[in-house]
Amino acid sequence: MGLAGVEDLLKASMGLSAMSIGSTAVARAVQERQSVCHLGDLPEYLDYLRLSSIELQALIEAVVVPETWFFRDRHAFTTLGRLIHDTWLPAHAVGMVSVLSLPCSTGEEPYSIAMALLDAHVPASRFRVDAVDISGPNVAHGVRGVFGRNSFRGNDLAFRDRHFDVIADGYHVKEAVRRQVRFQQGNLFAADLLPGEGHYDVIFCRNVLIYFDRPTQDRAIGVLNRLLNAAGVLYVAPAETGLPASHGMVSTDEPMAFAFRKAGPGPPAARRAHPINLPGPPRGAAPRVPIRQAAVLSSTWRAVAAPAVQPALAGTADDLDQATRFADEGHFVEAAKSCEQHLRRSGPSARAFHLMGLVRDATGNHEEASSYYRKALYLDPNHYETQIQLALLMEKQGDASGAQVLRNRSRRLEQQRKAQHD
Repeated sequence: MGLAGVEDLLKASMGLSAMSIGSTAVARAVQERQSVCHLGDLPEYLDYLRLSSIELQALIEAVVVPETWFFRDRHAFTTLGRLIHDTWLPAHAVGMVSVLSLPCSTGEEPYSIAMALLDAHVPASRFRVDAVDISGPNVAHGVRGVFGRNSFRGNDLAFRDRHFDVIADGYHVKEAVRRQVRFQQGNLFAADLLPGEGHYDVIFCRNVLIYFDRPTQDRAIGVLNRLLNAAGVLYVAPAETGLPASHGMVSTDEPMAFAFRKAGPGPPAARRAHPINLPGPPRGAAPRVPIRQAAVLSSTWRAVAAPAVQPALAGTADDLDQATRFADEGHFVEAAKSCEQHLRRSGPSARAFHLMGLVRDATGNHEEASSYYRKALYLDPNHYETQIQLALLMEKQGDASGAQVLRNRSRRLEQQRKAQHD
C-alpha cells in the first residue's frame, strides 16, 4: 500500500487525483507530515492517518498550496458585474443575489467578486458572497483580509486604492468589502456541505475540476448543479469548459468569461452597458510558480491552483526539442521521459503539457491525454494547438458539445490573430 494508500485516502476525502499533480508532490507532503509526527515508517503513518481526522486535515493543508491573485481572469468579473447590474437587478425589485466562491482559497476570488459588484454599482444591500474552502488556514487568511504584493498582479491596480488600506503587513481589505463576504470551511464532497438545493444565483468554481478524474468530476458537477438555481450561472476555468457542456449546461456566449447556465430558458443576455472599472489582465512575465505545486482540493478549495507559466531554466528547452524528436520517431516512452525531465527542471509549461498530451494520445491513454491538454490550457488558455487536439479527443469520446465549445474558442482566437495581422 504505502503511498498508494495515502493517495486513495486523499481521493476519498477531498477528490484529489494523484495523477493530476504527480505522486512526487504527494510524497513530498507525506514526508513533511511524517517528520512532524515523528513517524518514519510509511505504513505506520498511513494507519495513523486513517485514525486521526486532525492529521488528515494537516496532510490536506500540506498538499493544497494556494496560488491565486485578485481579479484573476478579468472577463469573468466584468461579465458578472454586467449580468447582475443590467439583468438581475431589473428583474428583482427585492431580494439579494447570492454568489458562491468554491473553493475560495485565501480569499482573493470572493473579495474580487465583491469589489466587482460594488464597482458595477450593485448596492451592498442586494448581494452576498459565500466563500468556502477545505483549508482552515486559507479561511482564516481570508477572514483576516490582509494581503501581500503577490496577490496584486498586472498594471491596473486602481482597485487597490479604492478597496484597501495600507498597513504595516501589507494591504487590508476595507470593511465595506469584507462585510459582503462570509467565509466558512467545507468540503465539496461532504454530505453536509450547504444542504438543500438552488441556493445560488452565481457559482465560481474555477481551476479545481481539472485535478479530478472523470468520475470525481461528474460528482463535483452534480454538487454544483444542486447548489445552482434554475437560472443561475456557473463560472469555470478556461481548461474546464468541456465539463459543464458534457453535463447538459450551455454557454452564456460571453467571450472569455467561461460561464454556463443549466439547459432550458434563462434570463435575457445582459445589455452591453457602461464599462466597469476593473483591472486588466497581467502583462509581461507570468507569476512565479511555487515548486511544491500541490493541487487540489475538495470542496472548497482553490486547488492549489495549477501554476501559471514559468520561465524555463537555461538549457532545458533541449529536453522538449528532444522529446519532440522522439515522438516524431514513434519512441513515446523516451518522449515522455524527456518531457518529465523538463518539468522537473523548469516547472510547468503549456508546451510540455501539450506534448505529454500528444504522447498519451498516441499511445491510447486518452484519460491522461485529456488531463495534460487541460493543464496546458490552464497555463495558456489561448494555446491553439491544444484547443484543437482536446476538441478532437472530446469528439472521439462522444462529447460533441464540449468539443464544439473548444472549436468556437479556437475559431475566435484564429480570427483575432488574423485581424491583428491585417
